[in-house]
Amino acid sequence: MATTPAFDLKGYKPEGDKKNSEFFHEFLPKVYDRRVSSGLDEMLTRMAAVMIQVDPGDGINYLEELSVMGPYRFESAHVDATHKIYVLKNCRVPEAPMALVFEPLSKDYEDDLSRLNMLYPLSRQRPHARYIGEIFWTSDVKATTKVLDSQFIRYYEEGESPNNFFVNPHMAFTYPSDFTGNKVGYWDASEPELSTLKLGEDLTLTPEEQGRLDKAAAWVEDTGVLNLTLGIDHLATRILMGDREHAILEFLSLSPHYFWGAYNIADQNSSTNVTRNPKIVDDKHSPAKVFTANNTPAYLNSIDNLPMPTEDFVRNYGRRMHHMAYEVKDGDDGKGEKNVDRVVGLLRDHGTKFLAHVVGECRDTPDLKQIFSKHSEYSILITEYVERCHHFKGFFTKHNVAALTAAAGADEQFVHGHHGVYD
Repeated sequence: MATTPAFDLKGYKPEGDKKNSEFFHEFLPKVYDRRVSSGLDEMLTRMAAVMIQVDPGDGINYLEELSVMGPYRFESAHVDATHKIYVLKNCRVPEAPMALVFEPLSKDYEDDLSRLNMLYPLSRQRPHARYIGEIFWTSDVKATTKVLDSQFIRYYEEGESPNNFFVNPHMAFTYPSDFTGNKVGYWDASEPELSTLKLGEDLTLTPEEQGRLDKAAAWVEDTGVLNLTLGIDHLATRILMGDREHAILEFLSLSPHYFWGAYNIADQNSSTNVTRNPKIVDDKHSPAKVFTANNTPAYLNSIDNLPMPTEDFVRNYGRRMHHMAYEVKDGDDGKGEKNVDRVVGLLRDHGTKFLAHVVGECRDTPDLKQIFSKHSEYSILITEYVERCHHFKGFFTKHNVAALTAAAGADEQFVHGHHGVYD
């Protein structure tokens, strides 16, 4: 896989207009220095996998949904004492991270993630459904945990999780972040085979289950959606205003990423903050991590009376991953319909629900076209589709992200005494 030249972490000047505190500016270079001097920066490379948990009984439903909406395809299934574990791989981009889907065997299963879900009114509806986190390749998992331990990072040891996946000689996992609710994992690149991870007994899907996945995959290929959706472009977490800088600095402490930049989205009282992996040439090989937070917190908002869809989401669902974005191949059908419009039209006809229309103009200059789906019934994740036109550099325009944020906010409301808006 091609890699970029050595990246100047401290010399890079971040993009954007979001002003950070003196604290952030003081500690950002210190985080980079510590990462390099500890050896962590050299050990970590690209993202190996993303992890998602669903409720009992929803595993095949979610795999079918993933098969329809993008290039991820079922690879294998396993079962251990607590979970079914499904492995999916990107059939378009071999270097892309795989997807691991966890389905508890029992509705009574409880862990730190389900306890987090039960704290918030809308996430209680799906007590196990949650994006878990990412796994990064490391050249030495034991040396990685030694570095983390010296930096007061909590990672799982034997007996500290009912899910044995998180205690593995070839992997290591942090506890859920206090700032994001996400975990970060590390997979020893010297033992990359799934067989080394002891995922449990091999599980064979029933003919009905396999048939559903085959039918979904055939639809995507026959309609041309597969040829247009490339892979995960970025992963976006929503957090509280006061956690924004800490969430970024923490993730930069745990990953090979750098702070790419941040922009204010004044219309929606929020900022969008992006971190990227400098060790790859294509974000689909190791997706960007995005953090979105309010500019004015909820308890003060009645003074300014501003929109606050980002913090509303956190108050209703908790700090957690909000959406997973797929990149759509740039181009059109020869008659003026852009690829993202075609993908969305086909998916909508197939039954996928979207929050609004595609936003953005792709004419003669670099630009983006983007859209949000409605929340997945099974993972609570939104799927975004993004097409970069004419080699657009970056992840959003202010107009686009304001429109997308507003559309999602309208769909994520909670009314006291009534069920929240959740389809």
